[in-house]
Amino acid sequence: MFIKHDILIFKENLYFKLIALLIIFSSCEERKSTDLNTVFRYNEHKNINSLDPIFAKDIANIQAVNQLFNGLVEMDKELNVVPSVAKSWKISENGKLYTFIINTSVEFHPHPSLEKRNVTAYDFEYSFNRLLDPKNASPGRWIFDKVDNFEAKNDSIFQIKLKNPFNAFLGLLTMKYCSVVPKNVVEFYDDDFRSNPIGTGPFKFKRWEENIKLVLRKNENYFQKDSIGNQLPYLEAVAITFLPEKQSEFLQLVKGKIDFISGLDNSYKDEIITNDGRLNEFYKDRIKMLRGPYLNTEYLAFFLKSEKNEIKSELIRKAINIGFDKRKMLKFLRNGVGIPAEAGFIPSGLPGYKKNNINKYNTELAKSYVNNYKQKYNSTPSLTLTTSSNYLDLCEFIQKELEKLGIEINIDVIPGSALKQAKANGNLDFFRASWIADYPDAENYLSLFYSKNLAPDGPNYTHFSNDEYDRMYENSLKETNPEKSKLLYQKMDSIITSKSIIVPLFYDEVVRFISENVVGMEINSTNLLDLRNVRKVD
Repeated sequence: MFIKHDILIFKENLYFKLIALLIIFSSCEERKSTDLNTVFRYNEHKNINSLDPIFAKDIANIQAVNQLFNGLVEMDKELNVVPSVAKSWKISENGKLYTFIINTSVEFHPHPSLEKRNVTAYDFEYSFNRLLDPKNASPGRWIFDKVDNFEAKNDSIFQIKLKNPFNAFLGLLTMKYCSVVPKNVVEFYDDDFRSNPIGTGPFKFKRWEENIKLVLRKNENYFQKDSIGNQLPYLEAVAITFLPEKQSEFLQLVKGKIDFISGLDNSYKDEIITNDGRLNEFYKDRIKMLRGPYLNTEYLAFFLKSEKNEIKSELIRKAINIGFDKRKMLKFLRNGVGIPAEAGFIPSGLPGYKKNNINKYNTELAKSYVNNYKQKYNSTPSLTLTTSSNYLDLCEFIQKELEKLGIEINIDVIPGSALKQAKANGNLDFFRASWIADYPDAENYLSLFYSKNLAPDGPNYTHFSNDEYDRMYENSLKETNPEKSKLLYQKMDSIITSKSIIVPLFYDEVVRFISENVVGMEINSTNLLDLRNVRKVD
């Protein structure tokens, strides 16, 4: 069955190795004459459309903005909320009032319109009002939906009052939308602040040739130091290119033209890692692989307002959930990268995740569900699964496996942008989707099934509605006890899985490939690129 596939992979691997050897040899002289040990280079194939933090929605924007700006707080690699521009904070007993003490020694990057000036609480008051201003149309305005008001009490004290307690609120504040910006520079540039950013981050803006190259330089006055008191960052510069193809990224990494790529792509997946997810021996003297949990659940979803019997039927939804081998799917199509989603929607690594086998492969039980459906409706179940081209291989695997059970799956491939719009508008019965955590709390995932979040106004693309679920979700927002929150999260997740509202496929993993001379890079489960502690060695 896989002989033809293996021959193609062998030919492709041989091609890659020949290309890799040629470009490695051709770059030897260039490496001898150029010292690149102070510049970190990477490619952003999705491009960047703004360096303004209030528009840091897409991962490409977020990664660049993270080098330029800071907020009140940030997350460490263990997803703990730790100080950033705020030195400390206090939460009132009722969980509604947050008081932050600002580190007023933090300086904004230098700019002709801005005399050397330190950050104050009033800068956060301005930055948050700017985020909320309807005329700016920031996609991050929702962060403050639960906020009653905020104000600077003086230069060093900033307070935020919530409408109701919300234990995930500090996590929300770690998002780049909440970065601090200087009022006079923003007003000086107006809309052009997107391409003339001034922040407080470890790197400062130097030059941006859109669609070609972005250059950031070291912030010599950055306020953070390493564990032994050395000034951060270590790097002198960051250079970002915008080649649109992932295969080109891979070849640039092999050639030594860039220092880092993130994620797997079918164009180089079988070349760089083995079938069991290890780095190919051929590259071990030039490339290092970093791998760890990623707060991203890949799944299939049903639109429950559909008139199709197959969508209405829990029997068919359950049969699809257990009717294909997710372990086999990951082994052959993702080289073992990812964790089979045999439990619920909440991914591994978050409080609320509960390891169980509720969605584990069970072909006999799945067949019985399909036969019961056929007896009830006297017809063969047939569904159209809509996906983008990036996930066609996964959908074709599922299609073939479900055919063995007697479920007909037709696959409709449309552009990613069209898929996003169609699922939001309820135009798809059955579709592929993913949910990457905006902040590290299971509430972020469970909000997708709250009845007041129906798409297109919210993220409830399935249009699931359940009074018991809604009641528990609302209680979880007010709960300040972490253990009680965890229990509520698990109960809500069990409702979703017991009714087979979605088909969890796998919990993703962060995979990064870096040049062998890059040290100090750490991964985190939000896949945020942090270059403060990164350096390059000979």
